[in-house]
Amino acid sequence: MAAGGKAPIDVKSRLFRFGAFLFIWGVVIIVRLFILQVVHYGEWMQRAQRQQQHTAEISPQRGIIYDRNGQELAMTVQVDSVFAVPSEVPDQKTTATMLATLTGDDPDSVLERMQSQRNFAWVARKVDGETASRIKSLNLRGIYFQKELKRFYPKRMLAAQVLGYVGMEDTGLAGIEHLYQSQLNGVKGRVVITMDARRKTLQHVEHPPEPGANVVLTIDEKIQYIAEKELAQAMQETQALSGTVVVQNPRTGEILALANAPSFNPNLSHDITPEKLKNHAVSDVYEPGSVFKTVTYSSAFEEKLAKPEEIINCDPGYIMVGGIRIRDSHHIGTVTLEKAYAESSDVGAVKMALRLGPERFYKHMQLYGFGQLTNVELPGETRGLVRNPSRWAASSIGSMAIGQEVGVTPLQVVSMMSAVANDGIYSLPRIVASVTRPNQKYQRIEFHPQGQRRVLSSYTSAIMRRLTEEVVLEGTARRAILDGYTSAGKTGTAQKIDPRTHAYSKTDYVASFVGFAPVNNPALTIAVILDSPRGLHQGGQVSAPVFKRVAEQVLAYYAVPHDVEPKSNAARRFLVARAAEGDTEDAQPHVPGEMAELESVVALSQTPAVPVAAAPASPPLRLPENAKTDARGGTVVLDVGGSSTVPSLQGLSMRGAVEAARKAGFELQIVGSGTAREQQPPPGSYLPPGSKIAVRFSR
Repeated sequence: MAAGGKAPIDVKSRLFRFGAFLFIWGVVIIVRLFILQVVHYGEWMQRAQRQQQHTAEISPQRGIIYDRNGQELAMTVQVDSVFAVPSEVPDQKTTATMLATLTGDDPDSVLERMQSQRNFAWVARKVDGETASRIKSLNLRGIYFQKELKRFYPKRMLAAQVLGYVGMEDTGLAGIEHLYQSQLNGVKGRVVITMDARRKTLQHVEHPPEPGANVVLTIDEKIQYIAEKELAQAMQETQALSGTVVVQNPRTGEILALANAPSFNPNLSHDITPEKLKNHAVSDVYEPGSVFKTVTYSSAFEEKLAKPEEIINCDPGYIMVGGIRIRDSHHIGTVTLEKAYAESSDVGAVKMALRLGPERFYKHMQLYGFGQLTNVELPGETRGLVRNPSRWAASSIGSMAIGQEVGVTPLQVVSMMSAVANDGIYSLPRIVASVTRPNQKYQRIEFHPQGQRRVLSSYTSAIMRRLTEEVVLEGTARRAILDGYTSAGKTGTAQKIDPRTHAYSKTDYVASFVGFAPVNNPALTIAVILDSPRGLHQGGQVSAPVFKRVAEQVLAYYAVPHDVEPKSNAARRFLVARAAEGDTEDAQPHVPGEMAELESVVALSQTPAVPVAAAPASPPLRLPENAKTDARGGTVVLDVGGSSTVPSLQGLSMRGAVEAARKAGFELQIVGSGTAREQQPPPGSYLPPGSKIAVRFSR
């Protein structure tokens, strides 16, 4: 009984213990599941996603940078980027070595990236097509490709300092790319890369990228090419440290070309150095030398403190200012102010500045924009250096008169000369025409001048145009005489400061020329600055020829009508005729390597518009019947059919002057009231019918 009675109890006990075990085991599982599925849910989900998914940003389509004619200067193309799934790579060291050989990267660096990650590691970003094909041909396990966008500059080195370049993450690091980063870049997108159990990759775009805006520059691709080509030739000939050429539309302030040397290819990031990246046109500050005499003389004329025909005594070839002796480079004696400017007399310029006095001189410097930012759309611009008169030394006014003790940028200098060319009206320089909407087709933009102000009266501007023309015709810039066009400008040869002695160097100079053409209807202004040329170093020797080559090509490209007969017709006829008569001296070059016409023949007349294609053929070897002698220097003036002689209007009433001008076929530009006292151009000059004569009236 006892044994039989215990059996049911044992069964129940065993069932109870088994049930308790199941209950406890179930509770443990539930608790564990609760911990995994609830308490640590987020952590385990993240681990799973890290194993299965990778989220990457998609670079947006960066905006295009156009030139003024719609030519693409910077664009975005689709390329391959190489990445690895390190857990799938069987031999990471060997794979890293093979990849590095093709990409040019350091093998240790590639291996380190692989070992630091398990599921995703970049091997090479944005490789070229050839490199991508060679990597694909290896068929390496665990190596995959991802399409990315890369910045591409189809013109390579063209306008490199203007455009700048971008980094690997499409961030602008210089130039327009940097300054307009937010507009060009757009908004990044996101893509999720998922791997299934068979390690097959799938992509899902969470957020599509938004493309960036486009930027239209005032730069003309062809003019930029001309400027860079001629600057490169000058750099090779002179062995200068650096150089700059700026081409500007004087009427609007648009920068048509901005060339710098040395330069770089923004497609090759390893080729970029700080020196090559520097935009000398806006960031270099230098003493302009004699170019600044344009400010000195024009300010004196504007304040009615001098007249171009006034006689000035430059003897004995130097002048003392504040205990400092300022010398002329060559003795010119007693001459007119017009001649003193053409010959770049330091003594004449100092005397003009002394008449002005510090306050008025400083006022005109500011009007021309010196010592101020132009706010051109380029990073790194400096304002230059123009001190307040309260900080001038006793000799400062003399030094500033000849372009010392002032710091300017090439952009400021070209804008100053543009104001002289543009009837005395200064326009702020600009290099960005517009910013257009993303994906909008290019449309030609009508550019409107900004920040215009009058710095000279029309009459003073007319005087300065004639004086700057004399610099080219009879002064220090004869190598800037153009074939078929009148030209004007000013040379500069500024001594650099020797960093060792802190005194002016006797071997290092900044050679410059800034000018415009044609004289009476300027289409462009060009500044050429060469830093430390070797051998010939004067602005008239090394910078003026660059101006000539650039100007002739750009004027022909723009189909600007000739305003003097081309040298190939008139000048050659004259030279051969002189040689046939036995006078061969003037038919020979006065300067080695320079055409004799530049020294012997000066086409002073303003002839009617004659297109390049319509230039007459060379006639028999004789002087043209319409050749005349200029009383100023015996040079030949070719009065090509259609030109009219400017009448003398001095002493006439306003009505009488208007009638006389109209009778001769000219229009009048009136300054003041009363009786005509002065006129520009002077009586006896030759102008096309319909040209304007500036006349100053007073009582």
